[in-house]
Amino acid sequence: MKKYIVKRILQLLPILLGITFLSFAMMRLAGSDAVTEMYSNTGSAVSEEVLDAAREELGLNRPFLVQYFSWLGEMMRGNMGVSYISGRDVFATFVSKLPATLLLTVLSVLLTIVISVPLGILAAVKQGRLADQVLRFLSFIGNAMPNFFVALLLMQLLSMKLRWLPVISDGTTIRSAIMPMLTLAIAMSAKYMRQVRTAVLEELNKEYVNGAMARGVSERVILWKSVMRSALLTIVTLLALSIGSLLGGTAIVESIFMWDGVGKLAVDAIQMRDYPLIQAYVVWMAIIYVVVNLITDLLYRVLDPKIRLGAEKE
Repeated sequence: MKKYIVKRILQLLPILLGITFLSFAMMRLAGSDAVTEMYSNTGSAVSEEVLDAAREELGLNRPFLVQYFSWLGEMMRGNMGVSYISGRDVFATFVSKLPATLLLTVLSVLLTIVISVPLGILAAVKQGRLADQVLRFLSFIGNAMPNFFVALLLMQLLSMKLRWLPVISDGTTIRSAIMPMLTLAIAMSAKYMRQVRTAVLEELNKEYVNGAMARGVSERVILWKSVMRSALLTIVTLLALSIGSLLGGTAIVESIFMWDGVGKLAVDAIQMRDYPLIQAYVVWMAIIYVVVNLITDLLYRVLDPKIRLGAEKE
């Protein structure tokens, strides 16, 4: 197992470097830079000499590769730099936003599991019946609605009409997290419910299920002890993907509800061309997806004997 983990990490390191290099290059190819954005927000005219002096101070006038390797070297030593806009330490700023995103991630994933897994199993067991048709129709509607549209609907209903919840976040609290959590969970549940249904149906149509039923084993025992164990790989994959995307920061939802997390931080940084903060977000996203994929691979080896035996033979 240790050899496998080391092998996977060595395979993923070039991917991390490639992601950071491409993001660094794309930011430099943008139409403006941090200095231009910073002075444009002051509303006053600034001479080109002042802009050039600011670029020189920030190191933006150096060659691209020099900037990249300088940033990479500092990051490898644990220094992510200082924000061009606020002047605050990037790492400290980023860490201060993590609790909000972590809270939203945990709540959204738990709600998604509670909704999608039972309803997906129910739809599979009731295949072709009214319950299955209603659930598939609702999942189709949920899939068709983008997050920002669901967010606006929830604002209109829960905040403006019923006045149960604040329109925008008033802090990192459970009450403020309810609407962004619902927004994320509705979209994810609609997608994952159909995939759970498909995975369970695929197992229900296999010969071992027919054999067990012929021997008189109850449907409940077959479903929970055999079918769900085999379908667990699909559920683990879906869960891993959702955790990765949510931890990366649900930028649109966080910005709509003014939820002070990593996603909103990234959107603000992109608008202001705050390169150190953007790079911190890119590195965070890359590391999260790499770690999640590694954990998922390891869970596959634990849950699926065929994968485990195949890896042992290599």
